[in-house]
Amino acid sequence: MGNIASDSMIKRVYAGMCSMDPGVAPPPPGAGVSREQLVVFLADVLRGTAEERAPLFMAMAQGAGTGVATCDQIMEFLQDLVSAVVQIIIQKGRLQGWKPERMADGSIGVKLLAEQMSSELKPSDQRTCDVPCLEDWLFRVSNVAMYMDLLIGEGLNVGLTSRPPPTLLPPCWETPWEKLRCLLDLPVLMFLTPQLPDGYNIPWKLLFSTQLHGESFTKIVGSCKGRGPTVLLIKDTKGHIFGGFASHGWEVKPQFQGDSRCFLFSVFPCLRVYTCTGYNQHYMYLNQGQQTMPNGLGMGGQHGYFGLWLDSDFGRGHSRARPRCTTYGSPQLSAEEDFTLDSLEVWGVGKPPEEEEGATGGKRSILDADPEVQAMMEMAGKTLHSQGLREPEENNE
Repeated sequence: MGNIASDSMIKRVYAGMCSMDPGVAPPPPGAGVSREQLVVFLADVLRGTAEERAPLFMAMAQGAGTGVATCDQIMEFLQDLVSAVVQIIIQKGRLQGWKPERMADGSIGVKLLAEQMSSELKPSDQRTCDVPCLEDWLFRVSNVAMYMDLLIGEGLNVGLTSRPPPTLLPPCWETPWEKLRCLLDLPVLMFLTPQLPDGYNIPWKLLFSTQLHGESFTKIVGSCKGRGPTVLLIKDTKGHIFGGFASHGWEVKPQFQGDSRCFLFSVFPCLRVYTCTGYNQHYMYLNQGQQTMPNGLGMGGQHGYFGLWLDSDFGRGHSRARPRCTTYGSPQLSAEEDFTLDSLEVWGVGKPPEEEEGATGGKRSILDADPEVQAMMEMAGKTLHSQGLREPEENNE
């Protein structure tokens, strides 16, 4: 396992093997792991329930026979585990087009993802966890067992013949890596991707980056308008990184848009996702060039108090969410309530509307865009003049 895991992770795996009850007399101290212990270990890791895995994970986290682990010990165990999974992705060629050397510092991402996973624990007042606590945690946080399954399967070359290894990254298409230093890193991408409605199935495509396209709100609008679902990533000048997922293509209009699949998230200093509360439907907002309504891009909250806001006067924004954003339940995402933009990325993570509808060719009438209007006109006996003014459709060659 030395090619994919740290020495400390390998020692943890060995401690887990030694903790197994083989059902027969265990080997004497210092004699290694018996065949029976290895078989039970593999069965619990690769096919076990949360109840069966919990004592094993306890042994790997705290290493001694106390039956209790501190939150810090579990955090260290998770850092070793996530780091090993990242190495597997890189060494086994499963990057799906992503370039770690042109992305953010992966060692920071490892700590962020480990902290996020450990935040799901429900420890005692003394910040310790017993086996039932770990069992509950493993039942709720499924990626812990998935990562361990991958590590043991790849490290010991077992358990992977009957099923393909899990996909942990989405495909990345047409990214000019030679010019880009991406705000994402692999662990953060591993966390964000399963939160999306289409998960790992939809490729990511860079639509806008301040590094590549300059500092222009008009270019942002042109890049993301009508391009399908997007992920917005923002870094402020204080180092905080955060963003949002837009479930629909952006439209320039003075009304809110989107649906309950939208969410906000933070990346640094902590990795979290904030989904819809149901309080209101202020999911997405994009407006430009109007005098009576705010001009900019926003998600959640209300005018003047968005959970995330980028002003059309490029470079300024706010995250006014005290105590929480009404739409997403998120706290203030930026370091300061009113922030200055350092860099911005917009990634397309779905099919543009025209691809979903199919290439029909020709220009669409306004009646096509609103079939309710067409139906009402027909009911009122109005002649649909635009039906006779359509340009003939050209056959696709």
